[in-house]
Amino acid sequence: MTPRPREPFVDYVDILRGQATLESPYAGELPAIKAIKRLSLHPKVTFFIGENGTGKSTLLEAIAVADGFNPEGGTRNFNFSSRDSHADLYKWIRLGRGVRGMRRSDGFFLRAESFYNVASEIDRLGFDPAKSPYGSVSYHEQSHGESFISLFVDRLRGDGLYLLDEPEAALSPQRQLAFLVAMHELIERESQFIIATHSPIIMAYPDALIYEFSDDGLRTVEYRDTEHYRVTRGFLNNPEQTLQHLFCEEEDEKEG
Repeated sequence: MTPRPREPFVDYVDILRGQATLESPYAGELPAIKAIKRLSLHPKVTFFIGENGTGKSTLLEAIAVADGFNPEGGTRNFNFSSRDSHADLYKWIRLGRGVRGMRRSDGFFLRAESFYNVASEIDRLGFDPAKSPYGSVSYHEQSHGESFISLFVDRLRGDGLYLLDEPEAALSPQRQLAFLVAMHELIERESQFIIATHSPIIMAYPDALIYEFSDDGLRTVEYRDTEHYRVTRGFLNNPEQTLQHLFCEEEDEKEG
């Protein structure tokens, strides 16, 4: 018997420009975001990749806020603000929910840049260490990488929608591999991920859809065709030659 296709929590994202005026219009003018009318999502993993400033984290944040998450991260029950700096692109977002829709049992929005604030909020809430869903040790008493992995092991239960913004920021290459194992286990428990990342290790997850954001717009790309893979592979195959080439270019520019 052919297995039934995985049903996503969110099947697609529509950007409806006419339904609101943005106070932060720059987000809607980014070429990659301007190219979107409807963005289909993979039922397991969708990656947003591209250079800084192309809109991948901005769109991820807008999706999270449109789905009810706190802009700084956490669950949909978190309601704190350290600094109100998020764009209001979420006003244009409409989520096309799959058949499972809102029936998920878990969800989390993780932002590397504001995870410290999330950890502080968890401490403020005062969970009983013996019963805390976040483990028995405060994230502030662990290294950044340890706390990220602890979150995945202790808190994320599966059957959930997880939005992650540059999770590799706190993770060594070895811990990125551990992250992939934890992510795969959650996917096996019927979870869906949307991840903005620069990591060629993380984006190697085999059953995924990759969107590349750029100044030219937005396109889907195969893993081995990503610049992240090609540049990393080229460097590791011959680091000495690559560095020599880079340093020579820099000297030429100075002399020019």
